[in-house]
Amino acid sequence: MSVPFWVWPQSVLWVLAHVYLWARLVRGTTSPGGAARRVGTVAAVVLSAFIPAALISAYTLSPDVARWFNWPGYTWFGLVVYILIVLLLAEPVRLAAAVARRMRTPKVVAAEDLGATREAEPGAVITAAPPVVRTATDVDAGRRRFLARSIALTAGVTATGVVGYGMSTALGPPNLDRVTLGLRRGGPGVNGIRIAMVSDIHLGPMLGRSHTQRIVDMINSTGADLVAIVGDLVDGTVEHLADAAAPLQDLRSRFGTYFVTGNHEYISGAGEWVEELRELGVRPLQNERVELPALDLAGVNDVTGEKLGQAPDFERALGDRDPARPVVLLAHQPVQVHEAARYGVDVQLSGHTHGGQFAPFSLFSTFANPISAGYGRVEDTQLYVTRGAGFWGPPIRIGAPPDITVVELKT
Repeated sequence: MSVPFWVWPQSVLWVLAHVYLWARLVRGTTSPGGAARRVGTVAAVVLSAFIPAALISAYTLSPDVARWFNWPGYTWFGLVVYILIVLLLAEPVRLAAAVARRMRTPKVVAAEDLGATREAEPGAVITAAPPVVRTATDVDAGRRRFLARSIALTAGVTATGVVGYGMSTALGPPNLDRVTLGLRRGGPGVNGIRIAMVSDIHLGPMLGRSHTQRIVDMINSTGADLVAIVGDLVDGTVEHLADAAAPLQDLRSRFGTYFVTGNHEYISGAGEWVEELRELGVRPLQNERVELPALDLAGVNDVTGEKLGQAPDFERALGDRDPARPVVLLAHQPVQVHEAARYGVDVQLSGHTHGGQFAPFSLFSTFANPISAGYGRVEDTQLYVTRGAGFWGPPIRIGAPPDITVVELKT
């Protein structure tokens, strides 16, 4: 796989962020020239390479090797995010303390006058020794250091607690959510059809075969009529991840298992994965439609496929269908619902967003998509977005637990 272009500027930004971390966590908390400052500076330089190493290795090394960079790098990524948040929130406190220092009148505190207690020798000229003085600047330096250390400790404890919680959520089993969607058309045969929907499994250096097996077991336990894998299955090539994906061949349902591409497939070799999934008994829907006994099931490519000549084609997938039959569309990104609405799609099932995965990145997900997770509607088309069963980047989920959703259809 080639390294996506965005990795390079993002790596530079993270290195620059470590300059700020050094200023606040090392320079601000240690004495000039001391051993603690030297050790802290070396640590900051080493840690500044962790995140770029994780980003780059995921696209250049095999998963077995990349995981040695991904686990420490992406865990540190999560810690840095929350350390930065606390430090930035503390900047007004630093500013207020700086203003107070400027308003304080400098004072000189004299120590004991050493010359006052000496006995004069005959004929000697008595000269008082200069007093030992301590200025307000010395006092302020100590206060600044104490404040910096208090903020640094708060940032470290907060980040560790938040990331620890987020990791336990991300690495735990997905929630099994259930939702019922009513259709405006379709006969009695549609009633009770259940679709087990999963997205964003993200097999790769950090999530492997056991992750897939757990998902397969959970889906099979639902007894769903149909299984839909809605993109971003992999972060790596067939050569490296075929074994991790192999448990998908054990998925069981009445109407079979279907798959549409996500943006990560187009980084990982979408063509090879399409063929590999066929071998595993999973049917890819590449701008196409299948007619099931009670409804039509369609799937379109992800929007990023356009760069490789594999753009989503709604006309091909939906243009000649029978309008009396209900249609469910699988499309990786929620933004594709606007085009789906033009074609009268009843329900679109999507992923991609991870439900935001964790703050503050959840804000971007909210702004960039019609909905970030759960149920929504665009015109007459219902949209349901799963938070996904895996994670990308930092192995943390906060406020957005992983899920597998069983969608039951009603008329």
